[in-house]
Amino acid sequence: MAIPIFQVDAFTEEPFKGNPAGVCLLRGPAETAWMQNVAAEMNVAETAFPLAEGDGFHLRWFTPKVEVKLCGHATLATAHILWENGVLAPEQEARFQTLSGLLTARRDGDLIELNFPARPPLPKPPEWADAVVGALGIKPVYIGMSAEDILFEAADEAAVRSVQPDFATLRSLPARGVIVTSRSSDKRFDFVSRFFAPAVGVDEDPVTGSSHTALVPYWAGRLGKKSFTAYQASARGGVLHLRLDGDRVRIAGRAVTIFTGEIVV
Repeated sequence: MAIPIFQVDAFTEEPFKGNPAGVCLLRGPAETAWMQNVAAEMNVAETAFPLAEGDGFHLRWFTPKVEVKLCGHATLATAHILWENGVLAPEQEARFQTLSGLLTARRDGDLIELNFPARPPLPKPPEWADAVVGALGIKPVYIGMSAEDILFEAADEAAVRSVQPDFATLRSLPARGVIVTSRSSDKRFDFVSRFFAPAVGVDEDPVTGSSHTALVPYWAGRLGKKSFTAYQASARGGVLHLRLDGDRVRIAGRAVTIFTGEIVV
């Protein structure tokens, strides 16, 4: 039986911007190796595999190289596809059981809002912070470690945009990836960031929902506020609407379906 598959640009309302994600609507349980092969074939940062289960869906995400514990843009893309294809009614909440626990998504006008766990960085830098500084080639205002990622605040947006990392060094570090951030020089945005994750097969992720589970509590402390508009300054770029809600982070954005197809093997 053919299995529907989609490619969606997340955190954008403009095709060919934001972060492309694969969404494979499983008809039944699938082998891990098969899902990994599909993700490698799609060759985007992450491909999501939702399977209807109970009052929601079991959801897994794979890069072309490995399975990951948390992914924002592919979750947003999955919710978008479930509503767009009538699997869920517009007013229904999307509920996903994942390796990071229960995640939900709801429609808020033309935005899709995700409810993710906050993962604030620790105040102390990791012991190998000097390797991070060397790999990025810019001076830090702050370096800390969140649940999976290094968070590195740079002096300004120009520094964030100019970074050309040593990916071999980043790949060797005991972290999923490195978040580089600063205050935004554009008054439309509170902060900007980039995300590098060569250890999981993604040198630079275009727009990263999960990195904002660390960025939002960090900037809440720095700026003394709880709601933000952020820009991820990759080549494709993307806009995120964010809110700290206790020990959760609300992450909202738009999505555009680029193509639909079927897997026949």
